[in-house]
Amino acid sequence: MLLRIDNLTIEYPDRFGNYRAVDKASLRLARGEILGLVGESGAGKSTIGNAIIGLLQSPGRIVAGTIEFQGQRLDLLSQREFSDVRGKKVGMIFQDPMTSLNPLETIGAQLLETIALHSNLSRNDAKLRAIELLTDVGIALPREKMSQFPHELSGGMRQRAVIALVLAGEPDLIIADEPTTALDVSIQATILELIRELCLKKNVGVILVTHDMGVIAETTDRVAVMYMGKIVEMEETKRLIKDPTHPYTRALIS
Repeated sequence: MLLRIDNLTIEYPDRFGNYRAVDKASLRLARGEILGLVGESGAGKSTIGNAIIGLLQSPGRIVAGTIEFQGQRLDLLSQREFSDVRGKKVGMIFQDPMTSLNPLETIGAQLLETIALHSNLSRNDAKLRAIELLTDVGIALPREKMSQFPHELSGGMRQRAVIALVLAGEPDLIIADEPTTALDVSIQATILELIRELCLKKNVGVILVTHDMGVIAETTDRVAVMYMGKIVEMEETKRLIKDPTHPYTRALIS
């Protein structure tokens, strides 16, 4: 098992005491599998993703439960210890690619920097690796794109570049938080198909966070439905779409 979460509970203090953003959530994820986390805004799905990668916003805190990744307890790590996990073992694709890209550096420079951080490749080999990564994510003319800045790329190309950056760290787990919401509908399907192909090709586990049941139906193997901080239903995607049991799941599908 790649990732194992048991009874995860996350709270944020507020003027009324403590707001429970995630309430006793339990998940399992295997290599080569895409698990969907679906629910409306505020359901707690992004909070789980942030907790896995050590990016919980202060003053949020884990008050109970465990997050175990490849036998390592992520919930016990300090921020310094997380720096060895984040990027190298766990990568994250955010909703807006511009939050992950430096607008003042070329795509190539950012890729080379990431590759250098996670490998001992020579400059020339790192450049070849960067071109290979851009090719893997479906960017045409990768040598040319290496010299371009993020603003010179379309939204879909920027998100592909972000995926290339994530893959540069060769992670075993990728968390994709609403990765297509900022993109045109025509581009969304190609990005989701790319994520699915890379998951199978590289045998990584993917958690796909979304509010869109259509995205879940097209992309995931299993799905966990979140409502008010709780996982109210978890099942194989095809089975859940065909025969949902929880009223909230039925409402999402309809």
